Amino acid sequence: MNKPQEITPKTGNYRWTIISLVFFATTVNYLDRQVISLLKPILEKEFSWTETDYSNIVIAFQFAYAIGLLGFGRIIDKIGTKLGYALSLTVWSFASIAHAFATSTFGFGVARAALGLSEAGNFPAAVKTVAEWFPKKERALATGIFNSGSNIGAIIAPLAVPWIALTWGWQEAFIITGAIGLIWLIFWFIFYEVPAKQARLKKAEFDYIHSDTDEIVSENLEPVKWIKLLGFKQTWAFIIGKFMTDPIWWFLLFWLPSFLKTEYNMTGMQVSLPLAVVYTMTCFGSIGGGWLSGYLIRKGWPVYKSRKVSMLAFAICVIPVVAAQALGQINPWIAVFIIGIAASAHQAWSANIFTVASDMFPKKAVASVVGIGSMAGAIGGILIARLAGVLLDHYKNLGHIETGYYIMFIIAGLSYLTAWLIMHLLAPKMKQVEI
Repeated sequence: MNKPQEITPKTGNYRWTIISLVFFATTVNYLDRQVISLLKPILEKEFSWTETDYSNIVIAFQFAYAIGLLGFGRIIDKIGTKLGYALSLTVWSFASIAHAFATSTFGFGVARAALGLSEAGNFPAAVKTVAEWFPKKERALATGIFNSGSNIGAIIAPLAVPWIALTWGWQEAFIITGAIGLIWLIFWFIFYEVPAKQARLKKAEFDYIHSDTDEIVSENLEPVKWIKLLGFKQTWAFIIGKFMTDPIWWFLLFWLPSFLKTEYNMTGMQVSLPLAVVYTMTCFGSIGGGWLSGYLIRKGWPVYKSRKVSMLAFAICVIPVVAAQALGQINPWIAVFIIGIAASAHQAWSANIFTVASDMFPKKAVASVVGIGSMAGAIGGILIARLAGVLLDHYKNLGHIETGYYIMFIIAGLSYLTAWLIMHLLAPKMKQVEI
């Protein structure tokens, strides 16, 4: 058995420069998508939105996002991460800016659909970048780091967006946040290239990146057809894991500000601190979740066991969210912290489930598999948005909107453990497929 290559000062650290670029792209991705939830109180007055109207706008984003995930996964496997990532970010930046020019509910729906379609390129490109630039023992940590960008974006948004809207207007909030991504493109083209073509990369670091002795290497680099990927149980394990857990994150992302307003009468800048606390907690979950499975691998655990034990722990950590709303009646901050723990556990789960895809599939198929699974997650997001809109409107009309939130939190608390059990049955040892 070959001795694992050790990291030395001479190995190099350029791969961490690459992950920092992906981290910032993910930050911008979530900053842009969160703007509308923070401006909801302003926009629903200006455009007379009901909860169902808002859920339809959310669904327009998620439906387009689902389609985009499937398409971008294939595109990125075909044209590569450098061009694929740049294409995605350019389009989503202009789509974000386009919200400022919407003059109707339908116009917002069109802008959200364009944003969803283009933002879908981020995660397939990010996970493929990690698979190209990191050995398995570092992939979960690297994924956790870039995935924490979603939390940073979610922290920056409630601190900046309400202030921009109050100072200059809601249109400017969309324009300013949308323009930030265009700056990122400059750094991406300067610093990014695949390892085999990157002149700044030392040979020692190149060898370390490719040090996995158990990884199946294929000379055929042609993208794999979706129909072939759907024939593997490993694909379905990833699909179901994403379908059952991504919607919970979508629900928190789009309805948490509204929940705080409904339950505790928090509006405008009052929402900023609780949201900042929740998403700061998720940063620790994302990075810590990635670190945990990597730590277990370094301790000698099999890769699959490290991922599964870690994911089980995170699934259990979500369960207390069922009681968040009830305990929040004692003190709103209790609800905030419990929701923060659940959101943090989701990000820890997310760092590992993305890495599971790169564990089970060769690099040439990773973006496609991530796209398929993430599309399933987006479809789940559509269903939960519809459910949330109908439930909340129904109980709002009865004068008991809090009952709708109770039901949503019960669903959230039980989704992860159910997903873990199904994934365990489909892919007990998460073996890498041969294509």
